[in-house]
Amino acid sequence: MNVLTVVGARPQFIKAFAVSRALRPGHEEILVHTGQHYDEEMSDVFFDELGIPEPDYNLGVGSDTHGRQTAAMLERLEEVLETEQPDVVLLYGDTNSTLAGAVAASKLDPLVAHVEAGLRSYNREMPEETNRVLTDHASDLLFAPSESAVDTLASEGITDGVYFVGDVMYDALLWAREVAQENSTILDELSLADSEFILATVHRAENTDERANLEAVLTGLSNADLPVVLPVHPRTKKQLQAYDLWERASNQLTVIEPAGYLDFVRLLDGATRVATDSGGVQKEAFFLETPCVTMRDETEWVETVESGWNVLVGARTEEIERELRNASPPDELPSPYGDGDAATKIVERIVTDVAATDD
Repeated sequence: MNVLTVVGARPQFIKAFAVSRALRPGHEEILVHTGQHYDEEMSDVFFDELGIPEPDYNLGVGSDTHGRQTAAMLERLEEVLETEQPDVVLLYGDTNSTLAGAVAASKLDPLVAHVEAGLRSYNREMPEETNRVLTDHASDLLFAPSESAVDTLASEGITDGVYFVGDVMYDALLWAREVAQENSTILDELSLADSEFILATVHRAENTDERANLEAVLTGLSNADLPVVLPVHPRTKKQLQAYDLWERASNQLTVIEPAGYLDFVRLLDGATRVATDSGGVQKEAFFLETPCVTMRDETEWVETVESGWNVLVGARTEEIERELRNASPPDELPSPYGDGDAATKIVERIVTDVAATDD
């Protein structure tokens, strides 16, 4: 079986790592990096740390407007698909790389498989929401991370080819947590101790591209009762500088360069809580039993909120401050995202469906 995997952003590298470990021993995988995250510290470091082989193709698209970036990816992916003729195109998450892969593959012969199918924030102002909806409706195999994601797909009329497999991020995190505890030195480097700091990540356009929102987030984080570590995303750094907030952020927070995956897992595991606007970090925090304060008004990971481990506060200073001081999760952690064997289930299902199409 020949599988062509499309990745382009940090969370996808991690998800692909988990599935590739289950896929490569018995099958051929062609790895295509679109270049969506082209900064070395946001991209190459994850390949190095996770031991992911060098991509077979790097499309080098880079950042641009959503339309131009997606169009460039679509054009170049079509050429790769025509050359490689894969049995399956494997897509992850909700980025422009995901959508471009879905559109390109759906017009050709391979099966289109979408990992993290069925997630919805119901906020169409988020480009990711459009990407995930369109990708689901273009896919042949839809691998849902939760039962609620299966229900969401059914409500949209998608029932064929839908499988609840659990979350591949859980697979990856089980491995990474153990390795990070043994090998990461990030806490020592920052003179930090477990449970004595807060971790923060900020990168979404709704928080970074409006000065009022970014300043509200910065104020909320600055008033926390513990030191706040902020691995700064390139977009966030650029906007902080543009809004004359960079010096303030540097003085009031522990601002560091983007962390590698293992260092980030160690920070997230050691933090007493996390403040984030990232979908993936909400879920990683949940798996690591780190209380999460989400600086958005909605989330696709509804189970984390329903279980009491995550709270939505938007870009509102007072709510950020209050929840960072008062976060008190339940005593128990449910398991809505499977048991850490999602990658194996995905590969088994793909093999079965490819065999069926060959017959």
